[in-house]
Amino acid sequence: MIRLSVPFRQALSRLTLPVMLMFSLGLVLIGRADQNFSDHLQIGLDDLLAPAYQLVDEPIEAVEHGGGIAGHLFDLDAENARLRAENATLLQWQGVAMALEAQNAALKASLNYVPSPAPHFFTGNVVADLGGVYARSVLVELPRSGEGDVVGAVAMDGRGVAGRVVDAGDRAARVLLITDLNSRVPVAIGPTGQPAMMAGTNGPDPALLYWAPGHPPAEGAVVLTSAVGGAFPPGLPVGVVHYDGQNDPEVLPLADLASLRLLRLFSYPVSLPQLTPIPHEAERVAAHAHARKQKHRS
Repeated sequence: MIRLSVPFRQALSRLTLPVMLMFSLGLVLIGRADQNFSDHLQIGLDDLLAPAYQLVDEPIEAVEHGGGIAGHLFDLDAENARLRAENATLLQWQGVAMALEAQNAALKASLNYVPSPAPHFFTGNVVADLGGVYARSVLVELPRSGEGDVVGAVAMDGRGVAGRVVDAGDRAARVLLITDLNSRVPVAIGPTGQPAMMAGTNGPDPALLYWAPGHPPAEGAVVLTSAVGGAFPPGLPVGVVHYDGQNDPEVLPLADLASLRLLRLFSYPVSLPQLTPIPHEAERVAAHAHARKQKHRS
């Protein structure tokens, strides 16, 4: 480091102000003489200081716009906080799911729960029925040969049970509708599953028989199939309860039996017994229905 003498430093401090004044005066005179000098000087200074401005501006802009290393660090910190919160929420739901799974397994074990077997089904077109033993039946085309034994399969349209297959060949199957006089379907009524028997009358609405005495079915109660007897799987929708003019309960079918076009035939793995007519019971039901109509007319 160069050490200056005290007299020299004093002289330099005295000359600084006059020199700066003379320099300023000189710039003013040059600017008066040349109008473009100040512009050229400003441009030269800008070119000289531009790299310095750029070096200073990049870090400031990076911090302002969240870019660069500093901004990236801020983003990582916020992202980590969000992920930690989501992880804590997921851990809570995982605990809830594990508790529910354990509870479900315990309930199934205590009830000896056995999952319902998945039925095999296919869809067939309803063709003209040429008549025969049954008054209310339709023929359904089998989509292809080799479907196996479909006798006993449950026939459903898009809304409810239509009947059961009572006879089948290689290309067609006969479906006995629930309205036929020979049809007997064990059913469960309402939310309590009150047992009853639905019997066809050859009319548009089957009758309800053998319901619990003193507990008549409620108007509008849902009627579902019952597993009693093994003829039908439980829980299939059939219709709703309605009382006719004689205050007798009957079932309004959900299936549109008057205009069937397509039927799905469901074959359950458990072998279902064949539906056979019951002549004496059919005659009794028919006589009862005929008497009701005669009484209503009179």
